Amino acid sequence: MIKDIKIAVLIDGDNIPSKYISEMMEEITKYGTPTIKRIYGDWTKPHLSKWKNVLLENAITPIQQYSYTQGKNATDSAMIIDAMDILYSGKVNGFCLVSSDSDFTKLATRLREAGIIVYGMGEKKTPDPFIVACDKFIYLEILASDDNDKDEKGKSKQKPNLYNITPKVIRLLKNSVDDAADDDGWAFLGDVGTLIIKKQPNFDSRNFGFQKLTPLFKSLPQFEMEERNQANARFKLIYVRNKR
Repeated sequence: MIKDIKIAVLIDGDNIPSKYISEMMEEITKYGTPTIKRIYGDWTKPHLSKWKNVLLENAITPIQQYSYTQGKNATDSAMIIDAMDILYSGKVNGFCLVSSDSDFTKLATRLREAGIIVYGMGEKKTPDPFIVACDKFIYLEILASDDNDKDEKGKSKQKPNLYNITPKVIRLLKNSVDDAADDDGWAFLGDVGTLIIKKQPNFDSRNFGFQKLTPLFKSLPQFEMEERNQANARFKLIYVRNKR
């Protein structure tokens, strides 16, 4: 992953529970540096009061947006306008849009058209159009369970759930291996993972109880794995092939 990406994090405060904020900000740092952090909402409303402490702890700037008309979401408009201002400022090369609202689908599409990488975060109720409009989409429930399912040494206690791995998921994995494979059928797992995300932005091995893609593939009888040494490196390269 590219660590020097500067990311603008824009949060729909009316649509995202405050309980996810710590795990969410930690997840974002895996993909780059959050240089702009803003959250939008009508802070005169009591239901947003829970955000106060977590905003201070995470240095997130609250943006006040009054609800001028009953039933209309003014927060969306303010967030979209700010996103375009940030885009044209040239200060970032990535966005993280945090919402479960499909109203941001067009914004994500427009940012990607400008050559900007877009990460999406939201709850599992997020509509598919917004998910597929992002380069990568992360479910907030995964982050919360991921944090809760660790032992004292920080290792995962989460049990794999192979029942969630449907035939559709297997086809996605097998097709991606084939698409990235050499003439002998072997594919570098890093390339496979990148290809899977391009095909299905919300794919995440943590959805199935695996912290990484490698143990997910190792658990499935449809694949064989191979470790290869590389010169002057501490780590081995992992390759995968569909079983014949």
